[in-house]
Amino acid sequence: MKILLTLVATLFLTPLATVHAGTGSGQPSPQPNVLVIVTDDQGYGEMSCHGNPVLQTPHLDQLYSESIRFTDFHVAPMCTPTRGQLMTGVDALRNGAMNVSSGRTLLRRSFPTMGDLFAESGWSTGLFGKWHLGDAYPYRPQDRGFQESLWYPSSHIGSVPDTWNNDYFDDTYIRNGTRQSYTGYTTDVLFDEAMQWMKQEAGAERPFLCYLATATAHQPHYVPEQYLAPVQAALEAVADQLPVLEPAAKEQLVRFLAMCVNIDENMGRLEKFLEEQEIRENTVLIFMTDNGSTFGPKYFNAGMRGGKTTLWEGGHRVPCFVRWPGGGLRPAGDVDGLTEVQDLLPTLTDLMDIEVPAATKFDGISLAEVLRGRSEVPDERMLTINYSRMPFKTVRTTLRNPAVPRREGAAVLWKHWRLLHDNELYNLREDPLQQHNVINHHPQVVAKMRSHLNEWWGGVQAHANDFEPSLIGHDAQNPVQLTACEWADVFIDQQSQVRRGERKNGLWHIEVAAAGDYSFTLSRWPQESGLALNDGIGETRVTDGILSSGPAWDVASARIRVGDVERSTHVSAGARSVKFEMPLAAGRTTMQTWLSDGKGQEIGGAYYVTAERLEAASPVTLIFDTDMSGDCDDAGALGLLHALADRGECELLAVVTNRRDLSNASAAAVDAINTYYGRPEIAIGTDKQGPTALQRTSPYAAALRDEFPNDMVADDLAEDAFDTYCRTLTAQPDHSVTICSVGALSNLAELCRRKPDLVRQKVKQLVVMGGEFPTSTRREANIATHPEAAKFVAAHWPGSIVWHGFEVGNVLVTGAGLKQVSRKNPVRRAYELRPHAGRMSIDRGKPSYDQAAALFAVRGADPSHWETITGGQVVINDQGLTTWKKDADGKHTYVKIAGGPEQLAQVIESLMAASPQAVTAVPSKRE
Repeated sequence: MKILLTLVATLFLTPLATVHAGTGSGQPSPQPNVLVIVTDDQGYGEMSCHGNPVLQTPHLDQLYSESIRFTDFHVAPMCTPTRGQLMTGVDALRNGAMNVSSGRTLLRRSFPTMGDLFAESGWSTGLFGKWHLGDAYPYRPQDRGFQESLWYPSSHIGSVPDTWNNDYFDDTYIRNGTRQSYTGYTTDVLFDEAMQWMKQEAGAERPFLCYLATATAHQPHYVPEQYLAPVQAALEAVADQLPVLEPAAKEQLVRFLAMCVNIDENMGRLEKFLEEQEIRENTVLIFMTDNGSTFGPKYFNAGMRGGKTTLWEGGHRVPCFVRWPGGGLRPAGDVDGLTEVQDLLPTLTDLMDIEVPAATKFDGISLAEVLRGRSEVPDERMLTINYSRMPFKTVRTTLRNPAVPRREGAAVLWKHWRLLHDNELYNLREDPLQQHNVINHHPQVVAKMRSHLNEWWGGVQAHANDFEPSLIGHDAQNPVQLTACEWADVFIDQQSQVRRGERKNGLWHIEVAAAGDYSFTLSRWPQESGLALNDGIGETRVTDGILSSGPAWDVASARIRVGDVERSTHVSAGARSVKFEMPLAAGRTTMQTWLSDGKGQEIGGAYYVTAERLEAASPVTLIFDTDMSGDCDDAGALGLLHALADRGECELLAVVTNRRDLSNASAAAVDAINTYYGRPEIAIGTDKQGPTALQRTSPYAAALRDEFPNDMVADDLAEDAFDTYCRTLTAQPDHSVTICSVGALSNLAELCRRKPDLVRQKVKQLVVMGGEFPTSTRREANIATHPEAAKFVAAHWPGSIVWHGFEVGNVLVTGAGLKQVSRKNPVRRAYELRPHAGRMSIDRGKPSYDQAAALFAVRGADPSHWETITGGQVVINDQGLTTWKKDADGKHTYVKIAGGPEQLAQVIESLMAASPQAVTAVPSKRE
């Protein structure tokens, strides 16, 4: 809702990031900025400065010419271990992030990250793009030191936990914990958002650490069409110099290289930005890639053997360019000597003079003095590369499979020598393509390298096979979604696997944060797909491709085991999910699920499980008084209340409407929402006494009536709200009912005038969304709609009132997450139809005035979210302005947000987007 003056409302709704954004003052920060760019699956050879015969990458070539280039720089042969080593400066088998999925992506909490160290030293920290070190608390980027984050979960866009059907174009990302949609191609979006944030920080003269990690050139190889023809022509021009490729492989190569061209263009845009903002000189820029090329071995591999996921040189030797024009570094050029990705964090902490806690130990070394030209890379240095292999064929968690890390899975690097798998030795100086195993000819070299391998393994072996657990039941993220990506040593990481219905099952390693009652909601499909457990799926065309079809599953029963506690149940036809509840003790344990057919045969595990710690308190009994007509936050608040009712936190006794709507469909809209959430029996009353001056035609009420199941009569034929109140209150115990009012106070005034004793006897608390506090200078809409009623309630209500002013909900922007829910959800439809700030509310969301009041009405004054101001009385004058008057005997309270609004908005968003109660098939007139 609810300020009447549109201009003023627009000013209030300006995002904080815009209000405080810098303009690029041109004044360098006292400390340097740091910009780390990591591209995905782009190998050493995918740039023209390294001799690529097809690509032209002028902007990367320019960076190459201006940079210090570590020519023998190594990462892991796959992305997660590289990223974990970059973030911690610690070996992958020590930090726990050693595989791209299969329960081995979670970065151990005991290691501080680059984000942590920079943030604690005063830098603003931002991540844009690929994180891949954990999708839920406490592993998310915002939990690991990044104050600003725009990212997508798991390994690639289109992974299992990613937004359903994301396809690199106009995708939904996670912005500081909330899903938000963006327009444009993924690489363009990530560069745009990173540059906007850097501009903001530079304008505020705050030094920044920006970690920009692209989704490209990782598969699926979707790319804007304009890049394809030039790459195709360039490839055809040199085809006689390259290996012959099958047509399908050739098409994918063109797409892959086109992605690289787009990356290069964005590097050019970035360079222009740094110059325009006058921060180029004072910015340390590091460019690297995360592993060897996925296509290099098929067409051009820069004189190396192997590619991604291999221990050959082409699997882990990648470019590393470092440029700091104003940093007094050695001149641009090549630097020889073995270096690795975990050297970068200790190097940056030295260059930036960042204090590192004494307990923090890096496996990498600082190259700061090398960059300053005061020393060289140690000539006798040895490196070890090891990681958890992909269990592609494994169908269930077992003790022995390829993902279990082993000593013999390592490569040892020393000067020009390479010891692979402890049984192959190569001399790169004489044999750069690693074609001749000379292990029997150099026993002294082998002995020295083997000794290093043994020492390294001895240092990591004790915990190399320990799984970092997924955390459930923590206040920071409750509920939390777990996906098959975290099945221990079982590979289900792609939405294409979910679509195909790959019949696998795995064990989750979990940690129960607090003892209590827990619910687990199991499904084959993500909630936003709208699909039932038994549904198959057809081919789906997306912007630049077709997503595969998949078979139906004959799910007839479900089972779950958490530790020693096991539950099973029959699954109804058409159910979208199935829910179990059980008590759990705090601590480490495991979890597994089973979906079986009508013959009792296992089909596979549930790909998606939502785990939630349930509140032990008795449910709040509540009457909701809403102007379900104009603003869609009323629909959002009612959906939120149903989600809380699903969790056992409240019981919706009745819904009454106020502020009569000209469509005569407010009650039907309420009933459509109640019916969707499986509560069609809830009593509904309508306002027969309210004002008529501000009547309007709802943009969504009639649509909810006509498009969704309900059996409600027109508003003027429904039960009178006063009668609904009296009948409902009379049936309840004394002092037990909470009333939440989020519209005009017409019904409340009528009840207070005619039945004050009933109110005094039955109502425990009244929570009102209305006014502005401590003093308003303009009329808030709920008060202005019926000032006389509001004034009467404020002065004569016989019990306590908690006031939620306009200023509370105005900073809580939610609703964009509804794009991820089923189209059968009427709350989503209300947000699709209600305009806000020149767009529809579902696009980027809108303020949550009503949801904030409804959440408070059920969960009360949680100190992590709310500050309550007590000991006073709200006074409303004839013009509808509200004033807080201190009064020791006053029964009124007003609230303020205690923590950051983003955290509270995340809570509201997650409840609004929650699935209806499990094991329920919900029909709809709208497909």
